[in-house]
Amino acid sequence: MKNSFYLVVFTLFFSPAISADVAPPDFRQKASDKIWEENIQPGVFKDKLIIEGAAQDVLELKAPFRAEDATIVPISIHSRIPQTPERYIEKIHIYIDKNPMPLVGIFEFGPASGKADLAMRVRVDDFSYVRAIATLNTGELYMSKSFVRATGACSAPPPKSIGDSIANLGQMKMKTIGEVERSKPGLVQLKILHPNITGLQPLRIGSRVMPPPHFVSNLDVDFSGKKVFKASLTFSVSMDPALRFYFLPEESGTITVKGSDTKKNEFSHQYEIKI
Repeated sequence: MKNSFYLVVFTLFFSPAISADVAPPDFRQKASDKIWEENIQPGVFKDKLIIEGAAQDVLELKAPFRAEDATIVPISIHSRIPQTPERYIEKIHIYIDKNPMPLVGIFEFGPASGKADLAMRVRVDDFSYVRAIATLNTGELYMSKSFVRATGACSAPPPKSIGDSIANLGQMKMKTIGEVERSKPGLVQLKILHPNITGLQPLRIGSRVMPPPHFVSNLDVDFSGKKVFKASLTFSVSMDPALRFYFLPEESGTITVKGSDTKKNEFSHQYEIKI
């Protein structure tokens, strides 16, 4: 299972993008766009201009055309501009239009991020666009989106392995991918054991008992005291949240991850980096 997840992440990272414009939009794409245009966009971004499509070359979101499992849909976001003091991605919002909670997460990047790239697994409750909106330090907004065909993730009964996630809640595993070099963005894989309960799932198939929502809500990641990113998350992130991100090492140091969930549990982990 662990190796298969890394294979999916690797495939998304290096495979060509799946464009939302491959075919004319069907009624499901139009329904997703309507939710975005009438509710999410005006509610969050007001009347600000969001540049998308061929007019933008700031970020790219990749997602599978059709999800094999709606509860663990792999997505990845790739920045196309360097993080320089003059111009950089300050924040990325991720949305799934038709989820009960459309917001997946808000990620704020710091000087030690190196690249504003992300990969994770999400729940997709209905045929919907997944969107990434980047806010630059200059105030400009750019969006990339991909339409995913999947259903039922937020109300699907959890797998049997949820018992392990509850028993080991907050335990983390971290590893670097590839060689870490001085002054070059290094890639990190983080996994957190947590049930990430939506509040819409029965305890088991056939049950009508719905446990209350309980999910990882905040993450702070730094490298030797410098912020890599800060995230506010929702239950649209899959069980046992797994994230891929970059950091920028100038010398040997320590990656520190601090997290908390909706029940105010706190957890942390450190990973030593040697150059």
